[in-house]
Formats: sequence, C-alpha cells, structure tokens
Amino acid sequence: MAEGEKSLDGLDLSKQWLEAADSRAELFRYLKEQVPQIFCLKKESSPLEEEELMQSRLLHPLECFLFGEDPQEGLEKLKQGSPSSQLCGRVFKEGETVYSCRDCAIDPTCVLCMHCFQDSVHKGHRYKMHASSGGGFCDCGDVEAWKIGPCCSKHDPGAASAMVTDECVLEPEMYVRAERLFRILLHYVTNFLVWEESVEPPEELQPLTKDNAYYCVLYNDEHHSYDHVIYTLQRSVNCDQAEAQTHTALIDKEGRRAVKRGTLRSCQQASDLIRSNSEHISLQPLRVEILHAAVMAHQTFVLRLGPWFQKIISYSVGFRQAFCQVALEMNADGDQPCLISRLMLHDARMYKGARKIVHELIFCSMLMETEFKRLFAIEFTKYYKQLQKDFIIDDHERSISITALSVQIFTVPTLARQLIEEGNVIKVIVGTVMELLHEHLDNNNRFFFLGYNSDKFSRIQIIFHDLRYILISKPSIWTKELRREFLEGFRDFLGLLKCMQGMEEVKRQFGQHIAVEPEWEAGFSLQIQLRHILAMFQDWCSSDDEILLLAFEECHKVLMQCNNQPFHREATNYHMLKHVLHVRPYKVSQEPVSIHLPISRLLAGLFVIMCRTRAVERLDNPERFDHTLLAEHPLRCVVLAAQVSAEMWRRNGISLVSQVYYYQDVKCRDEMYDKDIVMLQIAASKMDPNHFLMLVLLRFELFDYFKGSINKDQDELIQWNRLTEEMLYLLIVVIGERYVPGISQVTKEDVTMREVIHLLCIEPMAHSSLVKGLTENESHETGLETVITKVATFKKPGVSGHGLYGVKKERLVEFNPFFYHYSRSQHSKAEESQKKRRTHEGHDKALRPPMPPAFCPAFSSIVRLLSCDIIIHILRHTLQRAAEDRATHWTEAMIQRALHLIGQALLEEKTQLEESTMEEVAFDFSLKARRIGSEHGKSVFLLLSKIKAVPSLEAQKDMVKWLLQMFEIVKCLREKSSPTASMSVDTTKPEESAQDKEKAERKRKAEAAKLHRQKIMAQMSAMQKNFIESNKMLYDNMPESGTQGEPIATTASCAVEHSELFVAIGPQRGSSPAEREMLTCILCQEEQEVAAQAPAMVLTACVQRSTVLTQCRGRIPSNRADGTVTSYPLLMPPELAVGTHTGSCGHVMHATCWQKYFEAVQNMTRNRLHVELIIDLENGEYLCPLCKSLCNTVVPLIPFERLMFNYENAEIIGEHLTLPRWIQIVTARIRGLKSVTQENDCNTEGSSVDGDTGLCGEGQTDFRSILSYGVQEPRKFSDSILEMLVVCATTVHRVGLQTAPNELCPRVPIMAWNTCAFTIQAIENILLEESKSLFGSLQNRQLAGLKAIVQFSAAQRIKSSQAVIQRHFNDMLGVLLPAMGRKNTPSPLEVDFFHLLVGLVLSIPALYQEEAVDLQPSAVSSAYNHLHILHLVTMAHMLQVLVSSTDFPAVAGEETDESKAAAELYTTVSQHTERLIPDVSGNSVAERVKRAIEPFLRCAALFFNCLTGVHPPEELFSTAVTSQGQIEALCSYLALPSNLFQLFQVHRDTVTPLLKSWCGSLAVTKALKGKNQTVRYPRRRNRLVDLPEDYSALLNQASHFQCPKSTDDDRKHPTLCLFCGAILCSQSSCCLSQLDGEDVGACTAHAATCGAGVGMFLRIRECEIVLMASKTRGSTYSAPYLDDYGETDPHLGRGNPLHLCPERYKKLNQLWQQHCILEEIARSLEVVNVMFAFEWQML
Repeated sequence: MAEGEKSLDGLDLSKQWLEAADSRAELFRYLKEQVPQIFCLKKESSPLEEEELMQSRLLHPLECFLFGEDPQEGLEKLKQGSPSSQLCGRVFKEGETVYSCRDCAIDPTCVLCMHCFQDSVHKGHRYKMHASSGGGFCDCGDVEAWKIGPCCSKHDPGAASAMVTDECVLEPEMYVRAERLFRILLHYVTNFLVWEESVEPPEELQPLTKDNAYYCVLYNDEHHSYDHVIYTLQRSVNCDQAEAQTHTALIDKEGRRAVKRGTLRSCQQASDLIRSNSEHISLQPLRVEILHAAVMAHQTFVLRLGPWFQKIISYSVGFRQAFCQVALEMNADGDQPCLISRLMLHDARMYKGARKIVHELIFCSMLMETEFKRLFAIEFTKYYKQLQKDFIIDDHERSISITALSVQIFTVPTLARQLIEEGNVIKVIVGTVMELLHEHLDNNNRFFFLGYNSDKFSRIQIIFHDLRYILISKPSIWTKELRREFLEGFRDFLGLLKCMQGMEEVKRQFGQHIAVEPEWEAGFSLQIQLRHILAMFQDWCSSDDEILLLAFEECHKVLMQCNNQPFHREATNYHMLKHVLHVRPYKVSQEPVSIHLPISRLLAGLFVIMCRTRAVERLDNPERFDHTLLAEHPLRCVVLAAQVSAEMWRRNGISLVSQVYYYQDVKCRDEMYDKDIVMLQIAASKMDPNHFLMLVLLRFELFDYFKGSINKDQDELIQWNRLTEEMLYLLIVVIGERYVPGISQVTKEDVTMREVIHLLCIEPMAHSSLVKGLTENESHETGLETVITKVATFKKPGVSGHGLYGVKKERLVEFNPFFYHYSRSQHSKAEESQKKRRTHEGHDKALRPPMPPAFCPAFSSIVRLLSCDIIIHILRHTLQRAAEDRATHWTEAMIQRALHLIGQALLEEKTQLEESTMEEVAFDFSLKARRIGSEHGKSVFLLLSKIKAVPSLEAQKDMVKWLLQMFEIVKCLREKSSPTASMSVDTTKPEESAQDKEKAERKRKAEAAKLHRQKIMAQMSAMQKNFIESNKMLYDNMPESGTQGEPIATTASCAVEHSELFVAIGPQRGSSPAEREMLTCILCQEEQEVAAQAPAMVLTACVQRSTVLTQCRGRIPSNRADGTVTSYPLLMPPELAVGTHTGSCGHVMHATCWQKYFEAVQNMTRNRLHVELIIDLENGEYLCPLCKSLCNTVVPLIPFERLMFNYENAEIIGEHLTLPRWIQIVTARIRGLKSVTQENDCNTEGSSVDGDTGLCGEGQTDFRSILSYGVQEPRKFSDSILEMLVVCATTVHRVGLQTAPNELCPRVPIMAWNTCAFTIQAIENILLEESKSLFGSLQNRQLAGLKAIVQFSAAQRIKSSQAVIQRHFNDMLGVLLPAMGRKNTPSPLEVDFFHLLVGLVLSIPALYQEEAVDLQPSAVSSAYNHLHILHLVTMAHMLQVLVSSTDFPAVAGEETDESKAAAELYTTVSQHTERLIPDVSGNSVAERVKRAIEPFLRCAALFFNCLTGVHPPEELFSTAVTSQGQIEALCSYLALPSNLFQLFQVHRDTVTPLLKSWCGSLAVTKALKGKNQTVRYPRRRNRLVDLPEDYSALLNQASHFQCPKSTDDDRKHPTLCLFCGAILCSQSSCCLSQLDGEDVGACTAHAATCGAGVGMFLRIRECEIVLMASKTRGSTYSAPYLDDYGETDPHLGRGNPLHLCPERYKKLNQLWQQHCILEEIARSLEVVNVMFAFEWQML
C-alpha cells in the first residue's frame, strides 16, 4: 500500500468513526474485523510483519481520529504550542542505578535516574547510589521531593513555561476527540485485561464466524522451577529441549506463553497433560488456560496499545489530562469502580506482561499530574485493604504488584496529610495488618506465631513499609482534622501493640531440656518492622504538645488494660534496714515472662519527650501513675536478660538466647532495651530510692542474699554471684546512662559522638563497621558524618585493607567501661584495649567512671540512689565478701562494678560540693561510706583499704587507690581545706613506695638484660668478622641472603682480571661463576649440592599461555598441533600474539620428594570435592607445599657449566673465524649433515642451496671444519635430571600448544626455547614498567627461577633428536641467510628477533654432533658462535626497526660518527626499498634505532647472563644511569660496538647482499606501501585500560550499554574487560556462544581470544572484579574503587560515592603483568571453602 493511500484510508476511517452516531460501536466493529486478521491468524507469523500491519491498519487510523488530520502534521502543530514537562518520570528497570541525595532528599525514597543526576546540583553533594529493584520512577522535577535543586538542567522549567504546565494546552475539539477515543480504547483495554477464561468476549467484539482455532496458554508462577516447566513441556506438547527452554524463558519474562495452537480438543488434551505432569513434580499444577484465537489476538493488541498510549500521552499535557480524566471517571451506572480501579483490583490475577503495561500507564499519566495523583491516591486508599489481601495470596514479587505504587503516593508529604485527614490512611493500613494477622491471635488476644507461613508473613510485613512512608515527614502545622484522624489512627496502632504486649511468653524450664524450640523469629521481625514506626509516631507527637499529652494518656490507658503476665499473689511487706516495701511477689525464674513490651516502651519514650518539651508540667494529676507498676514489666525483662546471661535458662534452648541477643542488639535496642532502662529511670526518679533498690533486689531474687542468708550449694552461689554482677551493672546503667535527650541536656549529636567514642575504644574501625554499630533513623542515617571528625582521626588505607578511624586522645576521658551498649565480648575487649593504652602511656590502670552530664530536673532525684541506705548496704555486703576472700562467695567482676558505683557516687558528691555550698548539698555518700559499719571496721571506706591487700584483686589496686584519693578530695571539699596534709597521703605512702621500689627493680633487671644481650651480640659479631677474614676467598662472590630454598654460594678463586668479568660473549668473555650451590629441600629439609651428576633438585613452576605482551589484542592464531608444519611456533611473529610463560615461586625440592608429594596430593584430593575446584589434577596441577602458589610442573636445577677459557687461543681463532668464514663453515656443516643423514627431497624441499651464494662455495669448506675450532665432550647428567627435563618440556609443550602430551613431538624443543624467550621478555617488560634496574631488582627466588628456565632450555637438546634440532636451526638461520631458507621462510619483518636469537644460540651445539661420538662446541667455539649469531640478529633487528618506523624524532645536533654511519645505512636501505621510506637525518635515524633496539638488548643481556653466569657491568644495576649510558653498558656486556651502526661497516662485505635480500622480500614491500600492518618498535607496552576517576561515570557508560544480540529491556550485567576495554553482556542467555563444543558466557568466550583463557573483568553494576583462568575457574576480587572512607563497596551495598584508587589499580596491573592471576584465583578458592562450584563458564 502506498503512503498516500494509507493516509487516505486512515483519514477516511477516522471521519467515518467521528460522524457515526455511535463511535464506540463503529470502532469496535473495525477492531473485531481487523485485529484477529493481524494477530494469531497464522501458526507462524513474523513479528516484523505484525508490527507493520498493526501500524498501518490499526494505530494509524486511531491517530488520524485523535488529531483530525494527518498525524505528522497534527504532531508538528502540537509541538509548537506545547511546553516540555517539568517532571522526568522515567520508570526504572530492575538493576538500574539510581541516586539519592543525603543532603537534599526529603526521604530516602526520593531518587534520580542516571541522566538527571549527572545534570543536577546533587552530584556535588553527599549522594548514595544503589540498584533499583524495578518499578519506581525518577523524582526529578518534583518540588516536594527535594529541599533544594528539585530539577536537573534538562527538566528545569523556564518561568514562562512553568506557568502553563498544569493548564490544558489542547484545542477544545481535540480534547473532546481525545476523551472519546481514550474512553473507547481504555474500556477495550480493561475488558480484555480483566477477561477470564470462562467469560465470553463482549457482544460487540464477538467474531462473526467462530473458527475452531484455540491456544493453550501456560502462565508463570513462582512454585515451579525452570527445569520443572521445561520437563513438563517436553512431556506434554512434544517439543524438543531448545523449544521448551525458549517457551520457559518467555513465560518467565512475559508472564505467559501460548505453547500450543490447535482445535479446542487438542488444546484441552495438552492442558490436561501439563496439569498432570506438573502435579507430579510440585503439589500445585501449572496454571493453563485455553483461549480462542480471537481473544488471544485482542489481548495481544491490548499489550501493544500500552506503549502506544504512553507515546500519545507524552506528546502533550492535554492528552495526559484527558487520559487521567477517562481513567478515573466513575461508571455511569455507579455499580462498578472506575476503569483504573478495575485494573488495580484485577492486578493480582493478571500476568506479568499485562501488569507491566498497566503500571507504566499509571506512571506516565496519573503520577505525573498533581491533581490526578491526589484522586488516584484516594482510589488507591479506598481499595487498599483488598489490594493487600490480593497481594498476600499472589505469588509474584512485590516489584510487579500494584501495591508497590504505595511508595509513589504515601511518601508525598501533602498527599500523606490529605490521606490521613480525608481517608484516615493510618487506620486503613493498621486495620489491614490486624485483619491479616487475626488468625495468629490466641485466647488472650495476643499474637502467637507457632506454625506461621513465612512467605505470607513476609508479605504482611511489607505493609508496614506503607505506614512508614505515611509518617516519613512530620507535619509543621496541625489542623483540627489532622489531630483527630491522627489520634484515631494512633489508637488503632495501640490496638496492634496491645496484641504484641506480653506475646510469646517464656517460662523457665526445670529438670529437662525443652523438647521443641519455640518460634521467636516472627515476633522479632515484627518488632524490627515497627522500630522506625514507633520512633516516627513519637516524633509526630513531639511536634505538638496537645497531641503529645493525649497520646501519653491513651498509651497509659491501654497499658493499664493489658493483662500480660499478671501477679498471682497478694501484696506483701518486705523489710530491709528499717525500710518496708509493699509489693506483690513475682519470680522471673518461676513464672511466665515476655520480652515483648511495646506499649510500656512507647510510654517511656513519650514521657521523655514530655520532659524534653516541658509538656510534663501540664500533665493532669501525675501522682495517679503507679511507677512501681509501670517499672514492673521492663524490670522483669532486664532480669530475664540477666538470668539468661547467668546461664539459669540453659534448658530453654537457643531460641531464648537469640531473643535476649536481639533485645540488646543494635537492630532492636533503641525501642526495646534502651526504653526499658528509660522506664526504670522514670521509676527511680519518682520512687523512694530505698524502695526502688529493694524492688530491684526482689526481682533479681537477691533480696535474701543481701539480707545475709547464704546457701552452701555451689551452683546457686555461682548464680548469685552472676546475678549480683548483673544487678550492680543495672544500677550503674540507671544512674550513669544519661545520654538521652530529655533525661539530660544533650543533643542527638552528643549521643552519636558518645556511641562512636565507645566503639572506637574497642579498636580502630572502618566507617562501615561504625555504621553497623550505630542505630539508623527512618532515613537510614546514623548521624556519623556530622560527628566523626570531632571524635576520631582517619588513617588512609594502603594497597589492601581499608581506612580506619581511631579515637582522639582528648576524647578518651569520656570512656565508660560499663557502657550499656557493649556486649559482653565488647566490654572485655574495650577494657583490655584501654588498660593497654594507659600502661603504654605510663598511667595507672584505673578505668575511672567518666563525668556524666547533669540530669534534667524531672530526673535529678535518680542520684539519690547513690547515697541511700540500701546502696551502702549492698556495697558493704559486696566488698565484705571480697575482704573475707572466700573464693566462691565473690567475683572480681562484682567488685569491679561495686568500685565503679562508688566512683560514680564520689564524682556526684564532688560535683555537687563544687557547684553549691555545703549546707545545700544533701548528698552524703562519703559520710555514710565512712560512718556506717565503721564500729566493726566494715564501713565502705575501711573495706576499700582491706581489699587492696587481696592478692586476686591486684588488677583493681589502681582503681581502689583512686577511690581513696577521691574520698580524701571530697572530705577536703566538705572541710574547705587543701588535701595535701591529709590522711589519704599517709595511707597511700607505704603503697606508693612499695610500688616505686617494685618499678625500680623491674627497670634495673631490664637494663641488666639489655647489656647482657649487647655483650653477646658484640662477641658474635667479632667471631663472624674473624671467620670472614680467615676465609676471605669463600666470600668474594657471595649473593645477598641465603634464605631457605635459595643459593648459598661458596666461590673458588677466580684467575681472571676484573675488567674481563663484564663481557658475556665473544673472545673477551668473562668466566662463569664456579661456586658450589648448596640448597635445602623444603620437604625433607636436607641439604644437597646442585650438580649435573647428582640426583635432581627441582623448582616448582607454573606454565601458562599469555597475551601480556601482545601487539594484536584479541587475535590469537589457531595453533593446534595437527601434524602439519607451520611457521608457528618455530618463528614467533613480532606481534607476540600469545606466548608461553613459565614462572616459579623459587622453592626447591628433591625430584623424588616432589614426586612423592604429588602422588600424595593426587590420592588425597580424589576424595575431596572442594580441591577439584582449586587444582586440575588431570593437567598435573598442585599447590607449592610452602607458599601454596599454583604450579603445574617442575624445572630441574642445572648448574652453570664450568668452562676453561683460553684467551690466547681465543685470540688466534678470532683472526681466522671472522663472520664470513663462520657463515661458510656453518652452511657447509648444515649441507654436509644433510648429505650424511641422507634426508630425502620431501623433507628438504626448498631448503637446499643451488650453486654458489657469493658468501660460500660448496667446494671451499669441508663440512667437518667446524670441529677444528674447538670441541669437547658434552655434559653428562644424572638420570633423574634427564627425567625432569622431559617432565618440564612436556608440560611446556602441552600447555603452550594446547595439545596432548607427546615428548617425541619435534616441537618440544621449540616450545622450551620459546618459553625461555617469552619469560625473559615478560620480566624485562615488568622491570621497565616499574622503573627498576635490569639487574639486582629481582628477588633471589625470581632470579633462581629465571636461571633454571634458561638452563633447562639450553639442556633441552640433550633429550631431543639432534637431526630435528639441526633442521630447526637451519629453518631459523634461513631468516638471516635467505639462501638457507625454505620457500615459506618469513621475512625479517615477520619474526620476533629475540625469540630467534634464543633459538639459534640454544640449538647451534647440535651442529657438532657426529655419528660415532657425542661432541659439543668448546668454550671458545661457543663464544664465537654466540658473538656471530648476536651480530647477525642485531643487524637484522635494526633493519626491522628502520623499515617499520614512520615516526622519526627530530634531533638537532652536530654530525657524529654514529649519525654518519646511521645515514649511510639508511641510504643503503632506501635504495634497496625503492625509496619507499621517508627522508630523515642521520641523527634522527640513530636516535630512533637506539630507542627501539634497547628492549632487545636488555632481553639479550638477561638471557646471556642466565646462560653463562658472567657478571654484568655495575651500570646495569642502577636506574640512575642515563639511557645512553645504559645502551653503552649493554653493548659492552654483549660485545657489541657502542655505535651499533659500526656493525654494518665492519661486516660490510657480508651484510650488503643480505641487506638486499632482506629488503627485497615481498612482505617488506607490502608493509612499506601500507598494505600490511607492521609492529612498531619499541613495542607498545600493554597496561590495563584507563578507568574514570568517578565510578558514576562508569555506571553512566553501563546505562548506555546495548546488548548486541538482544533488543529487550531486561536487566543486563555490563562487564568491562580490563585488558582491552570491551563491554560485554555477561550472565545472560542472549550472549551465550560455543567454545570447544560447550555453551559459555560472553566473558569466557572473550577471555579465550583476548587473554588466552585468562581474563580480568569489572562487573560494573556489581562493582567487583572477576578474575578468570579457564572455563571452570574464577574468583572475585575487590574493585579498585574506594569511597571517601577508604573502603570498597561490592554490589554497591552502602552506595557511597566511589573514586579510583591508583595504587590498587596499579596492583591489579602488576597481578596481570606478573602472570599471577591463576595464583590469585587458587589462593582465593582455598580461602573461600565452597562445596559447589560457581559456573564461571556462564559468566
């Protein structure tokens, strides 16, 4: 259909509908005809075709109807007159990162999307980021959500447009049309979304002819797993596994799926089969429906209409308002709710896809318009109870339930107030909870949760979130209606609390242990949900005195109605010291008691607020409150906790211990334990102090104990002692814990500071640990940031660990050892820590009570407890037991608490005396402490002096001493005299002098011991020097430190001059060190010399493929050993695409010890599941016995060959054996060996030399003349060394080529040489990267490992076929001497010359092999071989640099010999390459070549040092030497001229033809013409990709990530490869690919090409690093991003802003460059003991 026709049809249709008498009927008739034709008509329909037909036949006519003209033109006009919306309204997907500003958000639910946040003022504030659970929307533009900066720059409205956003901007005709169309379509949508299987379609949509075409539709549920559904489908509808998996994935994603199309009968059969098959697996069958094809078509179209509605609404505010108007208008009949309410009420029965459409429509319409949002909120509240009931029985998550919208409505402050005033939403929510929990009420109308359904209960708890949202911002102005409705809601809330008051009571078990642990978690999870709600109710009450008083009265009234744990006996009189207490008896240890007392605690909270706001003065008749009764239940609760602590309730099991733990834990204590203490403080302030203490003794069941009755039963004595400790502790808390606003004049900040100080007194802590130790308010804030700098200093973290806060010294005076929020373990840790600190600082160990703030007037009488008769009696009784020193009658903890109480009393008295005149001070503790009992020598004061002498109270002596001093100070204050000439001094003098003597004696002994130690050390040092002097020869070449498993050297004399030591090759070669190496086996601890004939000693080693040096990231050549000869790996390409690295931790074992250990590991690990995850036994892996590094082979230790080097002989030979002569001899030898071994043509095709080459003539040199320059017998090795050579070589070959083990493969020696070269290159790369010197920087163990690898590679030819090695030598030499090459020999541009150098040097001895006798070159022959090979390779590499260079540096300066030689060479090369290279100066060429060739020279120096052992020049041990100095030192060490271009002049005759051949190759020409890419030198040094400093930038990048293989908007896991910077879609079925015939995730597949199986990925949304080493192995690692407190934040749990830590990222880079990723994974897997492996391959 042409575009014009389409438009005409659409316009004609729309006109017909407009002109029709009944537009609805016309439109429905059209839909009835068209929709089934487009959707679900054919068995197989293409989505693209469906989309096109729907657009042209359905949506286009609808848009024409709406606009009354062509939609494009109508839209253009509309855009001109319509302002953009101020609200963002972006709906969040699951996992999307959202931001909340801690400074400006009204509450934590106010969030911004990524784009709005980036453009807002909040980016510079204290923000938090977290992953959305889905379903929320961006609050940008909502002025009620933010204190400042409500809009980002994009949504910030101009003054003009801001005025018109709420007005309808549509023309009246268009608005009417929109209303008409929306009404018809919304009815259509609603009818089909709420349609059920049994209902026929509406009359007007009944199909004309009813075909027998039906669909069997399977719905999603949360009872059946993926596998269950797949299994059921395979059994029921005859589909294969792949099809069943597709169906299941789509059912899970969209909520339903048609799994069969056919006749009604066939669909019915399929339906029955699905139900029966799924019932076998789970108790519930899967939900299946049979839908007619027409109904299915309409429902499909309805789902497409959802996004269309959103699109239309987004065009104009007018459209949005018309839609809202239609959605919320009441039904004309009045019998049905409005359309949106119908959809909401049916939500729980709708499938996922339909719900999603409805929710998104609500988001983009009603929630974007203030007035309609209010109307929607009223509708939502009206049906709230029904919606929640539906949600409880629904099995879908809350994020896809309509009830999740409550957060969008209830958190708006103005809406919340309106809903309280008009719909009493508090009453509605509480009523809903009560109705749902009604089944859990017992006969006493209290909750009892035995046998509750945890899933249902967790759903009910979610309703409390809504109550929290409603209360989240308290009103500033109280209206009459608000007061009335709030109080009514509060009464209902008290009704809920009344059902909790005294619930789940416990009774102490006697005789036998409890049989079944009672249910307790439900009660506490309810308490945790109510924690913030209780605080918020109190906060609301505090904002209005009238409300506060009424709430208090209501709370007290309800408390008096509670009948929990009543008394069963009448009141009795209790006597003590002439005081009489008249109370009813109750024993916690014998009668029921409950830990749940929310009403008592709420009352305590409200009373404290009344004291703070002074409203308490307006309380009517305060005497009517029975404070003994009010304190009764909280006191019982405290006693219960004390008795549990005293282990009296052990038979009641773990459930009670858990309850007491949570009662005092940070999660619950602010509304449980803390409020109980407050209630006891209220009672203590109102009651007679003696009566209060007697009540405490009674409830602690210590009344008789303190009256003097002693039981001989040991167990009971222990219980009494523990209870006395707890009782004294309670008194310390009631008297000393004043940091509650209202009890004393402190602020919330003071309270937080005190909490932080006490947490830091335990130990220095990380910010996150401090946050966990503090209570959060309703906004999840602890107030830590505002106070932390005042009380603590921050210590930044290093490369690992996290930042720590330490308490400031000046704040330590506030430390209270009996801080009431300490757990038992925290108390002992803090005490120990502070005593250590005081000792370290030279103070005494007395932990004095801190000076508390003064009580408010209402609580000031609490201090009377400290000076009443009963407390003196308690203290005397306690101290007397210690003074008598009868072991079982007292404990040190008891005395410690008593001393603390005395300290509190003395501080109080001292404060009062200092602030008032003596006559005004009624507090007389010190007088009573001296007077009462003094006649028998048993006053508190005299008993203190006695207990100082008790040996077992040594630790408390300092405290007693301080108390006696305090007594003296108080006495002096009373007498108004100075304490200098007081008795205190006299009493303490003997004690002090004794102490001083003791200290002096200790000091003297310490000094004597120190002098003795120094004397012995001096003697040992002298003996050592004498030994060194007398054995000087042994110490000439001694290495640094002979640690375990490292060389301890003894050197024989060296007859060579010093200057000659520093040349590694050629006739001036220095000698190899001839030291004997003695090493200790780490397994058997026996020493052995490393010798060629001795049993083998081996180093642990790990061989792995590596792309650390690659110049073509992501392109790994296919190099499987398939028998065909390819250039790889004999000639390593210059890109170093993938190398074989062999690393060693340097630990030494006997080969036999290692074999036994390896067998033991194999036998042991076969029986252990977990170890299989760490080590791969099949591939020979094991962990180093000492350092637990991952290893997969061993490298035999081979000593340096002892060579007798004849310098005179070398000089004579040198005159004859020039480079051309050497080339002649070598080529002749190769030809001769070929003719001798009679190799057939197929083996040598392309490698024979035809005719003379101009370098050598066939007849000129006998092929045995090479032997005349010096031969010797080859080294003999012991069998075990030879065996270990094979073991190591086989592993290198197997791992490097990813092939089966085959020790006879001709590539085995090649791989040994390659791993040697690559390992050296990797080490040189690390040293340069870390700016370390070439020599002297490696640790001894690293150096030992490198030497072992080089010596192993050199010895490899002994175990290989000499003919094979000769062939390899010939092929390698062919690169340098094209005449020797094959047809496919690569050009100099296609080879890495360091690999070539290593291969040639290590393989040339094979040329000396004779049939009858084994020979190898002599030292002099080797020196010349090495020299000539190095010269040739260096020259070829210089040419390679020149040809591949394009960026010559501009170097000015005079012409030198070097620049002349460089210019000459450059000119020659230019001529040979047809002047394709740029024209540059000699200086530039020289500079460019020197810079480019330096890495090669550094690698060569390392190689020859490890091969020959010749000591390098001192310049190479320093980083201070200039680059030029380094090159000169390298050249000197490698016997090269310092002006490298001289090589071309010295060897001009030889090199000229070679240069021509090298330059003439096809590869060089192509490269110079730009057809082939070439590697530039020096090679690019690989580093991990650059990461942004701010983590939110990475999250922003991830938010734009589009999966390349998926178009849906499902949550993705964007994962960044740190090697190459690619972003991948991990853990997603859309990006699975095949690797070796197995399904793997995107990261595994990427690691195979990018890192040769090794990967390092950053999971962006999870903020964690994943290390991967193979398809089955990986581990997580901390991301290099830290928050401002020096902590990482995996999974963005805390959500603080994160910034890149360069040191940590550098460490990650080193981990990669040093090939330690495998090792790190093995270590982490060993630490994290997982039983079942994570499927790393699916990542």
